[in-house]
Amino acid sequence: MIARYTRPELAEVWSDHAHFEAMREVEVAACEELEGPSEDELEAIRAASFTVEAIAERERVTDHDTAAFVDVLAASAGPPGRWIHHGLTSSDVLDTGLALQLRRVGEIVLPDARRLVEAFADAAREHAHTLCVGRTHGIHAEPTTFGIKLAGFAFEAHRNAERLARAFDQVAVGAISGAVGTYSATSPEFEERVLARLGLAREPVSTQVVPRDRHAELLQAIALAGAGMERFATEIRNLARTEVGEVREPFGRGQKGSSAMPHKRNPIKSEQVVGLARVLRGNALAALEDVALWHERDISHSSVERVILPDSTILLDHLQRRVLGLVGGMVVDADRMRENLELTHGALFSQRVLLALVEAGMSRDAAYRVVQRLAQQAIDSRVHMRDLLAADPAGAGLDLDAIFDYAPYVRHADEIVGRLDAITAPEPVARI
Repeated sequence: MIARYTRPELAEVWSDHAHFEAMREVEVAACEELEGPSEDELEAIRAASFTVEAIAERERVTDHDTAAFVDVLAASAGPPGRWIHHGLTSSDVLDTGLALQLRRVGEIVLPDARRLVEAFADAAREHAHTLCVGRTHGIHAEPTTFGIKLAGFAFEAHRNAERLARAFDQVAVGAISGAVGTYSATSPEFEERVLARLGLAREPVSTQVVPRDRHAELLQAIALAGAGMERFATEIRNLARTEVGEVREPFGRGQKGSSAMPHKRNPIKSEQVVGLARVLRGNALAALEDVALWHERDISHSSVERVILPDSTILLDHLQRRVLGLVGGMVVDADRMRENLELTHGALFSQRVLLALVEAGMSRDAAYRVVQRLAQQAIDSRVHMRDLLAADPAGAGLDLDAIFDYAPYVRHADEIVGRLDAITAPEPVARI
């Protein structure tokens, strides 16, 4: 992934050196569980080193990166290097080393996934009673609160954090089963001891490679997390439109929104989230394509994973940090939200009028037609629907104050937002 989106900690995990270092850890752990090497030989093996440049130079001869790695590491150990890669095959070292890398990636990115839940929950509690319009099909529907909207994003972020944790956990498996996975040169007990040293679970049947449905599951979880963040970013983009103006992205001091038009404050951070989420979905599809390998093993997945695993995990990390900044820095215009509630001139109270007419004895269809007529008239004439209903025979005897009241739309807001306590730490101090 390009440096623009890459945190140094993740760049290090996915570096060529870290790749070979993970493989070295596997090779050393395997040697430590062999019966042949003496303690002096093991010390030499533990001290064996490599350079990426030396491996690349050797690969020009072997045309096989794992074989080149083994040659360089074994040569560094001297005569004891004969024990390195003893009874192993390339996938034992590659797949088990990859599991170590992915575990380290999870340790870096999962904390922000959980922070995102807390950030959404905090914002939801802050805006539990911030009245705004709810939209369906992009059209004004009924009032809601911005806090209720944010609570939905918090629960989605929680599901994504849980999915990511499970996905990273299930991919942290290794295999030291040898050629075609039969342990012909080692044993299941040997594999168990090596993996215990590395802190990894064992793949029950590896067929030489760890099955790629595991990696596909991780990429699906990452793509889902990206889609959740994209949904929030899309909401921000829509609410930031000039015609809406209810929420704005944070705008830094000295920031420029346009090279030509100084007045612009474009939602570029949200747009970036939307764009990069598309990349995550594409990579998830590539991971699915990697599942079906030929027989016990081929390497059609290998070249793909060199791209999609670093790129997807790096982008997940970048998007999480980007959305954390959006949630924490967004500017909410509560006054504009109240103004926008009046754009339909009371038509968004249509359901309450409908129910009141039905309760007064009118049939539902007849009541629906009356309300539909009055609502459209309010929008077209810009006369408030309350006034139109007051002048209409159908409105005789109705309690208009009770009907045209925003209170019912927020009466359950505390209960809805309060459900966040099940997934986050509850707010320590009640709001006044």
